[in-house]
Amino acid sequence: MNLDLSQFNDIDFENIGAWPQLVKTVFAVMLSVCVFIASYFLFISESLDVLNAEEQKELQLKSDFKSKYQLAANLKLYREQLAIMEVQFAELLKMLPSKNEMPGLLDDITFVATDSGLSIKSLDWDSEITRDFYLEFPIKMVVSGNYHELGHLVEGVAKLPRIVSLHDFVIKRNESGELGMDIFAKTYRFKEGAEIPVSGQQGVSK
Repeated sequence: MNLDLSQFNDIDFENIGAWPQLVKTVFAVMLSVCVFIASYFLFISESLDVLNAEEQKELQLKSDFKSKYQLAANLKLYREQLAIMEVQFAELLKMLPSKNEMPGLLDDITFVATDSGLSIKSLDWDSEITRDFYLEFPIKMVVSGNYHELGHLVEGVAKLPRIVSLHDFVIKRNESGELGMDIFAKTYRFKEGAEIPVSGQQGVSK
């Protein structure tokens, strides 16, 4: 099909009605394209952004719903586990020494060391350390003896009725041929009014 492009010459914009049919068609198509582009940037583009945001929000809500549904479905089991943890926690609290028992704990460790056959060079409280929900009380110990006596010390401390853990030990042989050991024994006390974080969930006061 041959197009007569001469129809586009000398177009009178003041008399659009007299334009040739081809010119009117081309002008109408160009005007439609301009209107479409302007409408897209003014209205459709913004609406698409809103739609995308709402779709992302919908996905997040579905994910939250799935997590909460699983939590609700296992709520009875979680409550049972929490009750067991509370009982276990209460038992552990009973194993922590109270303020009145702290001096006696030092005597207990002294007895364990001497009963194991160790020679005590020094045994005393170190600086108290404050943690998130408990207090840490280190006891610095320097003892000497043989391998078996050192093993008996560790065994005896583990059998104490109060929670005591052993840390940062260094063993060296001294001039007399005996083994010297520097070690920290630590005990703990729960801070009153503190909250215990349980499995990443919100803490519960005890």
